[in-house]
Amino acid sequence: MKKYSLLLICLICLSLVVVGCGGQESKPAETESPEENGSNQATGGEKVVLKVGHINAPDHPWNIALEGFAEDVSEATDGNVEIQIFPSSQLGGERDMAEGLKLGTLEMGLFGTGALQSLDERLIVEELPYAWSVRENAYEALDGELGEALNEVLKEHSIIGVSYWESGYRHITNGVRPINSLEDLKGMKLRVPEAEMRIDTFKELGALPTPLAFSEVFTALQQGTVDGQENPLATISASKFNEVQDHLTISGHIWGSALLGVSEQAWSSLSPEYQEIIKEKADIWKEKEREMIRKGEEELVEEMKAAGMEVTEPDVEEFKKAVEPVWTKYEDVLGKDLVDIVRKYSNK
Repeated sequence: MKKYSLLLICLICLSLVVVGCGGQESKPAETESPEENGSNQATGGEKVVLKVGHINAPDHPWNIALEGFAEDVSEATDGNVEIQIFPSSQLGGERDMAEGLKLGTLEMGLFGTGALQSLDERLIVEELPYAWSVRENAYEALDGELGEALNEVLKEHSIIGVSYWESGYRHITNGVRPINSLEDLKGMKLRVPEAEMRIDTFKELGALPTPLAFSEVFTALQQGTVDGQENPLATISASKFNEVQDHLTISGHIWGSALLGVSEQAWSSLSPEYQEIIKEKADIWKEKEREMIRKGEEELVEEMKAAGMEVTEPDVEEFKKAVEPVWTKYEDVLGKDLVDIVRKYSNK
């Protein structure tokens, strides 16, 4: 009996030793937290999916460039970063997507900077009317001093500015009459984006600006709800606005970039290595996308002429003079420092 009692005591002691050792291995103090070991960031071997939305059609340069960008990022990360593209406003209008980036409900978006006015009016400084008679000056500004300043503003709204692609020069189409002077614009009902500075620009030009979501434009033109609209040539063509409009006016009243932005929430979940790859590939495709926009413009004008559109090229000096009050009004709104940067590069 004593023999069995001694054996039982030995077994109990042994089990206590084992439990004690196991407890030491599981102490939190002896393991790295997610913040310490970086496990809150996507690294090699972990799959990341980033959804990117935009408003243009699948055959628009934005979408073509995004497809190449997504492929390059996937290849450079061994398939661990997948960028899924949603064209044609599938993820909402531009203002919706900008808000989604801020809130972290959308990972990535590509949109004209005019859409950012709802977040912060300073972000539309590049769209001051007739600021860029030479697009290369805008490139230099956005790839340097102006882009850096705007990226700081974006950070205030939890958005990371990755790269500035191109929307292009905006021109006017309408179904009423050719536009050769300001008098021809007078009283014309034109669809514009929901951006206050754009609305004020067309008021100064004598038109009746009508804000509408981009997804509603074709139907509004087709049904005569509005007389015309203004957009870059690539957008006019890809969205087939030329099929329901008779007149194209090469006004070039605004040059606009296209911001490729990422939500701060999505960005911070990526490792520094993946962040650098995304920036690098975005800038490579920025150059290709800009080239697509530039090269396509002359071809598109000829295509639209061949399709029956009447194309006019008015002397824009009176247009420039008419919109001077817009610069005066918005200098305080946009911030003198930002406006001065635009002036510095636009006058080169």
